[in-house]
Amino acid sequence: MMGFFFAGLDVSTQSTKLVVIDTEKEEIPYVDIVHYDSDLPHYGTRDGVIQGKPKGVSESDPRMWIEAVELLFFRLSHSGIPHQNIRCLSVSGQQHGLVSLDAEGKLTRPLSKLWNDFSTAEECKLLTQKMGGEKAVIDAVGNTQRTGYTASKIFHMLRHEPAAYERASFFLLVHNYINFFLTDGVAVMEPGDASGTALWNPRTRSWSKKAVEALDSGLSAKLPQVKPSEKSIGNIASHLVDKYGFSPECRIDAGSGDNMYGAVGTGNIRPGIVTVSLGTSGTAYTCLEEPYIDEEGEIAAFCDSTGRYLPLLCVSNLANGYNNLLELYELSHEQFDVLVLKTPPGNEGRILIPWYTGERTPDLPMAAPFCFGFGLDDFTQERLARAVLEGHVLNLYEGFQRMPVEPEEIRLTGGLSRSSAWCQTIADIFEADAVPVEGEGAALGAAIHAAWVWMNESGREDSLDELTEKFVKLDEGRRRRPNPSDKNIYRSVKRLFHALNRKIRGKEAEDPFLIHHKLIRGS
Repeated sequence: MMGFFFAGLDVSTQSTKLVVIDTEKEEIPYVDIVHYDSDLPHYGTRDGVIQGKPKGVSESDPRMWIEAVELLFFRLSHSGIPHQNIRCLSVSGQQHGLVSLDAEGKLTRPLSKLWNDFSTAEECKLLTQKMGGEKAVIDAVGNTQRTGYTASKIFHMLRHEPAAYERASFFLLVHNYINFFLTDGVAVMEPGDASGTALWNPRTRSWSKKAVEALDSGLSAKLPQVKPSEKSIGNIASHLVDKYGFSPECRIDAGSGDNMYGAVGTGNIRPGIVTVSLGTSGTAYTCLEEPYIDEEGEIAAFCDSTGRYLPLLCVSNLANGYNNLLELYELSHEQFDVLVLKTPPGNEGRILIPWYTGERTPDLPMAAPFCFGFGLDDFTQERLARAVLEGHVLNLYEGFQRMPVEPEEIRLTGGLSRSSAWCQTIADIFEADAVPVEGEGAALGAAIHAAWVWMNESGREDSLDELTEKFVKLDEGRRRRPNPSDKNIYRSVKRLFHALNRKIRGKEAEDPFLIHHKLIRGS
């Protein structure tokens, strides 16, 4: 295998990243990134999203992602890296985005609705009603119908843009669309990303006839075949070989969603390890041998990219409140870490529920933030800083409690994992070691997966565990352990947050005023 390289692309909301690994030397010789806003300004995006749309609409031009990939390939071809030795390439993509193509592979709708588009709430309600209610939906697809998932995006197109819907020969997700480009026309899905369409049942590993027909009886003809995620789907297109110098023998892995490859890129490929991704949204997920179907649909029932399962929690509000606070007070990340230390853990019962925009977990498209326990003179920088930090982590933990796992270790990825305050608060609230993962997250996971697929298809039974052990590096210097002296405080704070969360939504819960009273009295 001398001189063989493997590549991973991560086509995310805000950027596309390319990682190349050398399995012989166990090195990562090349990493590059294209930021859509600054590197492709002609698309007019902010944080990768086209501006000027109505509230709740989040869309991008799929051609921007292709242009980003081509720019990365151009840079790679001039880098001196022997890219002609890349034997397999895999794509990680932001989940749930909808791309519709006609029979010639042209877009029938010029823009793609993204995972954080909340404009399809009505379609979710209609689909749920047509399928017989929420329980019937969960029975059919393992998940509820949510604006984040793909089904309501397809239904929205059918209802509001029927001509674009009729012209569509097949619907793809983001990474499938990139694969279509890389292979010059192979249109397939795989179980991991397909799980998030709310049309495909991860338990039966098939399209749900009930869900498909509730949307449109003709939809089944527009849905591609779902192939195993542990296989390749074809060779790289000849025009990319000619233009950028790739080997015509380079295989294209089936690819998967960014969460599935985030798991691989953090070594989360066995039960007990939990990955928490701290970015625009927040996610927490783990690996299970059997499917987990949440009876309330709060935890997403996904397949992973290894033939197993990936129950996943996603909250829409994570970095937004934190970033707004930094901007409001002109704080650096380091200054924030210092500021938080001026207040005690638990913030003396001051709670902020950070639903600044529509929230995915709990499913509240019209959500608004909520403050509790603040007096008129309590809105100081340091108290707000702790309230924002703890509010975001508590919101993530509230959903995580539904997952069937006791974490041995939480592996952190995303920009906020560099913050000591975030790492310590996660360790304290989740009551488990929290350790940041060095490196490139989903893009690295894609490259590792590409190597694993190629080796197995080449007659080698190489272990994915061995590959992740070689390339996934934990930042032990920033590992944080739960602080025993704060355990009881945070357990009370978690009870308070849980009670408030449920009361706001009209659900039965403990009396939050009583919990708050006992908390501030230390009893």
